[in-house]
Amino acid sequence: MSAASLERSALAYLERYGASTEMLRRVLRRRVAARCRLRGEDPADFAALVEEVVAKAGRAGLVSDTAFADAKVRSLRRRGGSARAIHAKLAAKGVDRETVQAALAAHETDGPADQEDEAAAARAYARRRRLGPWRRAGNRAEARARDLASMARAGFAPALARRVIDGEEPDPDAPL
Repeated sequence: MSAASLERSALAYLERYGASTEMLRRVLRRRVAARCRLRGEDPADFAALVEEVVAKAGRAGLVSDTAFADAKVRSLRRRGGSARAIHAKLAAKGVDRETVQAALAAHETDGPADQEDEAAAARAYARRRRLGPWRRAGNRAEARARDLASMARAGFAPALARRVIDGEEPDPDAPL
């Protein structure tokens, strides 16, 4: 196990996937652990080497938590992700709370932005999952409780979920 082999592994991973620094660190640790199991070595001996490669990737601009968070927030908002769900997903990827807050703030619109973006994300989520107004007319009333539960599991506030689910019928000519 050498620095060059870990750098090649890091580059191969970063060519395929966008990653936070913690994600890259986890991948490299797993690769080191797999190699050490085969050779009967201790993975802790290579911890400094992994940190060196992660730091070098960060200095080279190959991995950036800010850029990763911005891209993920943009993608998840477009798909209908709530702020709470976005926080949870990025925290699982090792991005700190302040970076997530900054990324969410950067993608807000003017005015009461947080509520506007959250409402737009809730509508996008409901449209994508065909909940509430996007459900067939005959099934809408009996599926209301399930639709509200789905919105709650996605991280939307109850009042917002009720407003979206009980909203008026969408334009039939509008694309889904």
